[in-house]
Amino acid sequence: MSDTTTAEAGADPTASEPPDKAPISRLWAYAKDHVRLLLIGGALSFGGGIAGLVQPLIAMEVIDALSADDSLRDPLLLLAAVVVVGGTLSALGPYLMQIAGQDVVLGVRRSLVGRLVRLEVAEVDRLRPGDLVSRLTSDTNLLRTVASTTVIGGVTDAFMILGGIALMAWLDPVLFGTTMAMVVMVTVTMMFILPRIQNATRDSQKALGDMGSLLERIFSAFRTVKASSAEDHEIGKLDQAAKTARDRGVTASLWEGLAGVAAWMPINIAFLMVLGVGGARVASGAMDVGTLIGFLLLLFYLMGPVNGLIASLSQLQIGLAAVKRIEDVAGLAAEESGNGEAPTATGPARVSFEDVRFRYGDDLPFVHHGVTFESSGKGLTAFVGPSGAGKTTVFSLIERFYPITSGAVRVDGRDVRDWPLADLRETIGYVEQDAPVLDGTLRENLVMAAPDATEAEILDVVERARLAELVGKLPEGLDSAIGYRGTTLSGGERQRVAIARALLRKPRLLLLDEATSQLDATNEAALKQLMLDAAERTNVLVVAHRLSTVTSADQIVVLDTGRVRAVGSHAELVEQDELYRDLAAQQLLAVAE
Repeated sequence: MSDTTTAEAGADPTASEPPDKAPISRLWAYAKDHVRLLLIGGALSFGGGIAGLVQPLIAMEVIDALSADDSLRDPLLLLAAVVVVGGTLSALGPYLMQIAGQDVVLGVRRSLVGRLVRLEVAEVDRLRPGDLVSRLTSDTNLLRTVASTTVIGGVTDAFMILGGIALMAWLDPVLFGTTMAMVVMVTVTMMFILPRIQNATRDSQKALGDMGSLLERIFSAFRTVKASSAEDHEIGKLDQAAKTARDRGVTASLWEGLAGVAAWMPINIAFLMVLGVGGARVASGAMDVGTLIGFLLLLFYLMGPVNGLIASLSQLQIGLAAVKRIEDVAGLAAEESGNGEAPTATGPARVSFEDVRFRYGDDLPFVHHGVTFESSGKGLTAFVGPSGAGKTTVFSLIERFYPITSGAVRVDGRDVRDWPLADLRETIGYVEQDAPVLDGTLRENLVMAAPDATEAEILDVVERARLAELVGKLPEGLDSAIGYRGTTLSGGERQRVAIARALLRKPRLLLLDEATSQLDATNEAALKQLMLDAAERTNVLVVAHRLSTVTSADQIVVLDTGRVRAVGSHAELVEQDELYRDLAAQQLLAVAE
């Protein structure tokens, strides 16, 4: 009697948006808390660059000393000292900036994790987890680069280039004019290329997210894929996604490569032109050979800063595209944060639905068409009805996983929309239909909702949920790892773990969604008794598919096509409601067989 509860996953929230990037000012928001370390690293790198700029001038002194037959000791010692100091500064500066970059990423990932885990259920229903994972991993790595070395390194390179240009103009205006013609050519070319790098990178990162989503989809239903002999089909889809990611990556690399060529070719052409023009000027006596060599060395040295600046500009486009993808997450609907208060109310929680209408999306049909019922005080209320009647949705609305369209859902007479979310969920224990178990140890799964539970309380709930035999078989007992999604456990064992986890929380309201569906007759009888025991102390709501559970209920709510068809005891409904009578007859026949 399961019913569909979620809208189908949709596309990536940014897929229909035009290619865009975050403004460069957004980088300050990430880097401002680490600006001191960034500036120190940048200053050291700048010092290393200055040392590099000075080297051609010292080389000119060496050449002049050779021409004048003077001693080379002092200029050579000075040159060696400048090289050592420059190399040390150039190594230490980027190291400090990388530390700052890692700190930036740590802060962003902490914020992003908090946002992702608190996303509304409806948002996660329509998104692809693989794409969200890529924003946390690869996109934040791109941010690390651009927030640390890219901006400051680019600024440093720009200053080096300006300083080099000033020295060139001082050394020889004619050769300077020749060089500047090439600089103009680089500038015009890069204005054309840089926007295309950003667009291509955005497409490449999205393709990587698509591939991650497909792989996550396969692992989430790994046994089903194998049992269906669907490996080749899924591999084909993943292969196609990999090809798309490769093609988009190649496109991004093409534009990045063109940016490098656009920077390298004009400089080399300038080098040849300076060599030719400068050689002619030396031959004519218009300049000395030391000046020509110094100019060539300076031009050769500036190849590094120019290439670095071009790379920084390219990386900046990539990084801003990554920032845009990261910040898209901030636009997704998230639940309120905060921990629940220690419960002050005691005893069973009352639940009521008042003419509730609900649908999972504006373009989807209604699941509930005016549902009304009440479950007051301790006892067991069972929900029955055909598949798709809206039974599981009742629990989703109580937990406030989705906002109702109209009407009211009340817990203890208070609209759930008026409850602090953490306080509301602190009141509830919930066992989902598929009883998910997380990777980790059995103990970690049990105490997830009750981290302060004592060892005695854990052992008590293990006994009550009939998990003692399982714990005894595991190599390390409660501290044994149970595998990804609890794959080392049977379906019934996973359900019992989920029930134990809910009971350990000592809820005032216990929601059980087909909690006995995967249990054998012996364990079902034990869990049925456990539910009845819990119902003596709290309010238990159960979506039931077995008649044995239904007949024990204090109240049965019959749902059909999103409406409450009838409410009553088993005996009353058999007498009064045809649909319930048919459902009961089918269950009795199944039991007899």
